Amino acid sequence: MSTDQTVFVVDDDPAARNSVVALIQSHGAKAEGFASAEEFLTSFDGNRGGCLVLDVRMGGMSGLDLQKELVKRNASLPVIIITGHGDVQMAVQAMQTGAVTFLQKPVERDLWPSIEAALEKDRKHRHEHTTRAEVAQLRASLTAGEEQVLNLLLQGKPNKSIASALDVGLRTVEQRRANIMQKMHVESVAELVRQIMVLETPK
Repeated sequence: MSTDQTVFVVDDDPAARNSVVALIQSHGAKAEGFASAEEFLTSFDGNRGGCLVLDVRMGGMSGLDLQKELVKRNASLPVIIITGHGDVQMAVQAMQTGAVTFLQKPVERDLWPSIEAALEKDRKHRHEHTTRAEVAQLRASLTAGEEQVLNLLLQGKPNKSIASALDVGLRTVEQRRANIMQKMHVESVAELVRQIMVLETPK
């Protein structure tokens, strides 16, 4: 488990909230409790990793409303919905909005495995996002000439064909290709292709 991840618990029932926080902490994870959706949103930071354990029925903004608000903010925090009054319609709505799982109280037996799955989902998402950002930054360091060579390399063109297409000397293509490999931190065209695929894969 990543030490920079926190499980955020939002439940207006103090006893239930404290019980969940204690359960999470007993597994060595960090947890923070909030008495309402509004309180959570006040301190919400989309850059923090972790997951959200969210009660459905609360005074003020409901759990499902909070989940929808996070979607509007493009927040990637995985959500676990818990309730003592669940029904099929609620479950379907929560899952369609992106909840990792939907649990009915009492949740002690199923909650921790669900949290572990949510934290793993968050970790993978953040790693993928970081990798995408890093590759984009590396590609931005290429010159216009190197970008031209890169695009033709990605089409599978050999150096001679690239030189002809760009109307430059073979030595120029070879130098630009070497610069691309160095700047993109790869040793082969196959690695280069995999890197660019990271940028082109839909988020």
